[in-house]
Amino acid sequence: MKPRHPLALALGLLLAAMGVAVLASGVSSGGAIPLLIGGSLVYLGWRGSRAAVLVFGHSCIVAGCLLITWGMYLLPSSQPTWAHVLGRPLFWGLVSVLGGICANYHGFCQCVRRQQ
Repeated sequence: MKPRHPLALALGLLLAAMGVAVLASGVSSGGAIPLLIGGSLVYLGWRGSRAAVLVFGHSCIVAGCLLITWGMYLLPSSQPTWAHVLGRPLFWGLVSVLGGICANYHGFCQCVRRQQ
């Protein structure tokens, strides 16, 4: 079976490999997030169906919730500079949750439903 979206498949494999490398190094358990998103991108790139978009959206929401929780714990020691705000997990958690909601809505959009 041929992959439907080779770029999403390649990016997913890269993210999953990075997540496995971070988890294998034992430095941080933060490698679970790129592993989760990478695995869902691999599924999206291989299947390319409505269910794949919904799996990707839900995994982005789960990863975003983990990032938001991690970012809340880092707030007491934060420094209010733009680089510091954009580099913290709270910001990227909000982006991930909103992107996951967008992917879930897109999974029920007419443009995706007509493909099947």
